[in-house]
Amino acid sequence: MSDEVWAPAACTLPAASRPPRVAEFDELFAAGARHRPERTRLVLDLEPRPEIAARAADLAVRETGCCSFFTFALTASGGALSLAISVPAEHVAVLDALEAR
Repeated sequence: MSDEVWAPAACTLPAASRPPRVAEFDELFAAGARHRPERTRLVLDLEPRPEIAARAADLAVRETGCCSFFTFALTASGGALSLAISVPAEHVAVLDALEAR
């Protein structure tokens, strides 16, 4: 996957910090199942443990600091935990690349 797809011009994260960030997403994605209810929305169903919720929340906050086009919604309800990741239509290629990891 090219860095151009993964990190569009709107991303302000320094290039040297991108591989570790991608690794964090890979680790989070390995911890759960994903589904794509909409073209601009990807949902991860995560193991409902406090440490996973904390890791997902921390990553979401840091990612919106450099890629403000992302919207993250962490939901804990009924013994389940999910992280929804949404983007505007013009950044759907970034979501596609994230889902493909």
